[in-house]
Amino acid sequence: MKRIIVLFSLASLFLALNAQKYMTRNGYIGFYSHTPMEDIKGDNNQAASVLDISTGEIVFQVLIKSFHFDKALMEEHFNENYMEFEKFPKSTFKGKITNLSSVDFSKAGKYDVVVEGDLNIHDVTNKVSARGILEVVSGGINANSKFNIVPEDYKISIPGVVRDNIAKNLEVTVTMKYAPAETK
Repeated sequence: MKRIIVLFSLASLFLALNAQKYMTRNGYIGFYSHTPMEDIKGDNNQAASVLDISTGEIVFQVLIKSFHFDKALMEEHFNENYMEFEKFPKSTFKGKITNLSSVDFSKAGKYDVVVEGDLNIHDVTNKVSARGILEVVSGGINANSKFNIVPEDYKISIPGVVRDNIAKNLEVTVTMKYAPAETK
C-alpha cells in the first residue's frame, strides 16, 4: 500500500512539474517602421516560445525567412540584404519575468509584467527589458508586449539610399497564446 501511495505521489508531482511549462509554435512577432517616406510592417506568425511559470523563464525563437510584408520586393530586401537570412537564419530571446511573484497563475486575470533578457538578432546579442501583460485564461496564458529596437544595435546595415525610408527605432510587437506543454 505504501508503494502505491509513493508511486501516486511521484506521478502527481511529475504531472504538476510538467504543467509548469506552456508553449506555442505559432506566436506572433511583428515590427513596424514609420517615416514620412513610408510605413513598413513585417509579420511573423511562426514564432516558437516556451514559458516556465515556476521560474519565469521565457524563450523565443523566430525564423527570419518567416517574416512577411505587403510588398514582395520589401520582403526580398529584408531577407537578403538587411537580415542576411542565409548567414543568420533565426533570432532568439532568452529571459525571465522579473516580477513573477505579482502573477497568480491559478487565477484568471491580467497581470503587468517586466521581462528582461538577451535578444539575439543578426548574430548580435543585447540586453533588453520590456513591459508586457500576461493574461491567465481558461486553458492557457496570453502574453503581449511592445518595445523598440535600433537596427544598428544589431549590426544591421541599411544603405543610405533607403535610410530615410526606415525608422531609426523599430516598434516590435509580441503576441503569444500559450497552451500547457504536452507530456510525452
